[in-house]
Amino acid sequence: MYPEFNQVFFIHLAIDLVTLFILLRFIYYPNYRNREFFFTFSIFNLTIFLITFQLNKVELSIGAAFGLFAVFSMLRYRTENISMKDMTYLFLFIAIGLITAIQKDSLEELLLINFIILVFTYTLESDFLLRKEYSKIINYEKIEMIRPERQPELIEDIKNRTGLNIQRISINEIDFLKDKAVVKIYYYK
Repeated sequence: MYPEFNQVFFIHLAIDLVTLFILLRFIYYPNYRNREFFFTFSIFNLTIFLITFQLNKVELSIGAAFGLFAVFSMLRYRTENISMKDMTYLFLFIAIGLITAIQKDSLEELLLINFIILVFTYTLESDFLLRKEYSKIINYEKIEMIRPERQPELIEDIKNRTGLNIQRISINEIDFLKDKAVVKIYYYK
């Protein structure tokens, strides 16, 4: 019994880790260049996979399994803000670990599910469907330019100073005491 368990376990683990690697290295990292979450995404995925694989051997109601999944997926870091995109990726890594550990029926189906997740995520992250708009928050010192009627001049000034192809802006904060504004710029690369 143990050799069969080990074989199933290691095959599922390999599928999980290969999917994790492809998603991290070829989809997430090229788009965000953020190594900060590599550890978090990897550990969450592996932990969910291991816990779910172990719990899958025990009689467990589907409600309890989804409850466990809900607890892990709703974890929030209180020390820093996590963007909506990073939270979505965290959910995706949790889901992949869960799906890969639960799937018992066929390896082909498991591979297909993981493939669909990878292709769909890649398609949404690429410029295939929609052109990607990037944003940055900047401090802007020419406070007289923030008036609504001067917005075209403001955009042109920021374009000239940053060299970015700015499409639109939003003014997040105005500080008249320091003569500065916090402006969020949206641009295409």
